[in-house]
Amino acid sequence: MGERQGLPGALTNSQIFDWLRLIRTENIGPSTFRRLINRFGSADAALDALPHIATKGGARKTPRIPAADEISAEMEALEALGGRFIGMGEAHYPPLLRHIHGPPPLIAVLGDTAVLTREAVAIVGARNASAAGFSFASQIAAGLGNAGYVIASGLARGIDTAAHHGSLQTGTIAMLAGGLDHIYPAENMGLAEAIADQGGALISEMPMGHEPRARDFPRRNRLISGVSAGVVIVEAAKRSGSLITARMALEQNREVFAVPGSPLDPRAAGVNDLIRDGATLTRNAEDVIDVLRSGDRPPSDLFAGEPDDEDIDLSGADATDDDRARLVAALSPTPVGIDELVAATGLTAPQVQIILLELEIAGRIERSGGQRVALTG
Repeated sequence: MGERQGLPGALTNSQIFDWLRLIRTENIGPSTFRRLINRFGSADAALDALPHIATKGGARKTPRIPAADEISAEMEALEALGGRFIGMGEAHYPPLLRHIHGPPPLIAVLGDTAVLTREAVAIVGARNASAAGFSFASQIAAGLGNAGYVIASGLARGIDTAAHHGSLQTGTIAMLAGGLDHIYPAENMGLAEAIADQGGALISEMPMGHEPRARDFPRRNRLISGVSAGVVIVEAAKRSGSLITARMALEQNREVFAVPGSPLDPRAAGVNDLIRDGATLTRNAEDVIDVLRSGDRPPSDLFAGEPDDEDIDLSGADATDDDRARLVAALSPTPVGIDELVAATGLTAPQVQIILLELEIAGRIERSGGQRVALTG
């Protein structure tokens, strides 16, 4: 693979290799990746330390670390497809995506990477969209595109497809739940090619060759909202995937826009509920633009919230076996907050985080929203 040059803060191929190997390691997700880099300073050093960390956490076996040839094969497959990896901190990494909880350290991108740095609005909705809903999604995508916004969506049937078609000429980003070489649904293969060829981009955090599973789509949805300043929902039934995207948008402090529909159409039940609960009623592109360009919401509010526990300085932290035993005794299958663990154990926040990192790599705890942790089943 050719050397990566000419961009501020660009990762070397060797760094990409090490980052990819670490994020593809068993029990290592985006948040754990950042904690390990914070603790050890580099992916290479973190990989060397993993067996020792897992042992401290009580693992029966060391988490599987991908072999070097597996990572080389993934990098070569992406290059053969015409894509590239972009790391968090590099110039073309989507700026808003950096600020979500657990941003992917690396994204695989096919298409024009420059589109990723422009301000984006997401449009999502029902897969079994009505003709009116399909037409409206395409129209609002075109209107927002002509106003300078990139349109982000998930390449699904229905509303997502309409949103991508409506913004092909002005810029669109498709987030995939599988690898970049597994377009889903297959009927949108031509649309995916058009996006990459006409100034847009396809993005995935999943490995090349990965076929999307049901649990991969909510993970994908956090990226759709994560790159966007706001999310427009067009037709969504109760308990639909689009409402998951809306919830994630609210958690990320993004604006949520909802297009009203007939009370007699089940596809409108979810969006009508969103409007009742405070989402911005949306009739056209101007309704979205007026909110995003208003002076009512300072840009700094976008990243408001408590500090991310991933960014606690762990470089000098250490813990004894007694500390570990005390923390494990305080844990249960019921999720509990980090602050509660600090109060219950008398340990410092860095000590708690170090022990939780060991337990996580050992596969003994799982994390949930709001910086809460619980013992695994």
